[in-house]
Order: sequence, then structure tokens, then C-alpha cells
Amino acid sequence: MDIIDNDAAESAAEGYSRIALGVEYKGARYRGWQRQASGVASVQQALEQALSKVANAPISVVCAGRTDAGVHACGQIVHFDTNAVRDERAWTMGTNFNLPRDISVAWAQQMPADFHARFKATARRYRYVIYNDPIRPAHLAEEVTWNHRPLDVERMAQAAQYLLGTHDFSAFRASQCQAKSPVKHMYHLRVTRHGQMIVLDIRATAFLHHMVRNIAGVLMSIGSGERPIEWAREVLQSRDRREAGVTAHPYGLYLVQVEYPEQFTLPQRYIGPHFLTGFDALAD
Repeated sequence: MDIIDNDAAESAAEGYSRIALGVEYKGARYRGWQRQASGVASVQQALEQALSKVANAPISVVCAGRTDAGVHACGQIVHFDTNAVRDERAWTMGTNFNLPRDISVAWAQQMPADFHARFKATARRYRYVIYNDPIRPAHLAEEVTWNHRPLDVERMAQAAQYLLGTHDFSAFRASQCQAKSPVKHMYHLRVTRHGQMIVLDIRATAFLHHMVRNIAGVLMSIGSGERPIEWAREVLQSRDRREAGVTAHPYGLYLVQVEYPEQFTLPQRYIGPHFLTGFDALAD
């Protein structure tokens, strides 16, 4: 896979404004967030092309977290530097006019020159949505992960407790992960059922490549009764990816929130995905 890695400088150059955007997208038809040298469709490429039309100049963006092929976002944060003078409405509405229907800019805001979407982030939050029913869903087919086996949410929630706190998450790390350290701090991992939907709500300082999907795979094996509750602890302590079983599908995974220090005040929206916003238990 040919990837272009072109992070912007940590501070905006003199004479340039730093603009932050809140971005939502359905990742099903994209190779992932990151722009590909081969020209394969990516979210970053589509967004940069749309922004460049609004700015009437080339725009390069930096995101808070690079999502994989098929993974979605409803709380992605990006920034870019520009000397084009546009108001926030123009950055939002003008960019949306030039974007495909499965990518949307929710808001735009000028930021201090030292704001950085990736390096200033202090925590990230994902939700993994499982449709638990014997029959494959015709609707939301690329937006949830279907599991036909009855899943015991209580067993999954108990197993999740072993993963809280600061740990070496090497057992949940993809072989191609480029993170400098496998040690992350997990603030919460909640497992709740809402009708046929099961939601894993995970917040941590940062995530390794495939970390959430590997955690989801472990918890679904435990929820089905295939593995004991204590297996989550055994996998974690092994620090061996081969112990964690199959990586869960990307379809149900959403980047829903990115957090920053208090001096960087960003617009706040509900925590998605959209089809879950009516569930009061998921409001916080």
C-alpha cells in the first residue's frame, strides 16, 4: 500500500491561518483516511480536493486519527493552514458543496497557531456497533457489524474490566502498527445493549492499529460463550497478537470524539453515530 505521509508543521507559519474542521464520513467505499500515492479513493484526498476549491489553492490536512478502510467517523478533527480569507460558513458550506455525499464537514473554526489536530489530542473515543440477530440486516449493512450468535452483554462487560487502566496492549496490536509504544491508558470500556444493537464505547489516550477491532473480536468470543470471561485478561497479559483471535470487521467502528486541552475550545456536537443518538444511555 503506497501511503503519502505529509503531516503539517506543528505551528502555522506567519501570515497563515490555522483552521480546524469537524468531519463526518462513511468509510465503506474508501481505502481509509490517508491519501494513497496510487490514487485509490481515500477520505483525505476527497476532503483536500474540496477544500482546495474553496481556497482556490492547494490545501493539505492533518487528522487526529487515521482510520482504516471501511471505518467511519462522526467526530474526526482535522486542521490545515491557509492564507485564503474565508469565513467559517464558507469553509463549511463551500467544502460540503464539493464533497461526495458520504463525507461532511460539520463545523469550521479558526484556531491558535499552535493547535495541532494530532499532536495536541489528549484522548480519543471510538464506538463499535454490533447488530446481534440471527438474520443478516439489510439496512445499515456497511455501518454495523453483524453477529448471528446470541451475545451475553454481562459477560462482555465483565471481561472489559480487565482492560481498563494502563497496559501494554501488544496482544491487540496489528503487525503493521507503527506506534512507538504499545502502552496506552484506557479510561473506559462500556458494553451496553439497545434492542438488537450492542455498543462498545471505548475511550483511551490513543489507540494502536486494529486495537478496537481486536478488542471487539475478543469480547464477542466471550459474549458467545466460546471463551471464558478471564480470557480477556489472559490475552492482555500474553502481549502476543496470536492469542487474541480474529480481528472484527471494520463496518461497525466509528471515531466519535477527540479531546484537547482546555485552551483549545472546539464546537461540541452529540456523540454519534447518528442512528444511536436517540438512546439516552449513550448520551454522555
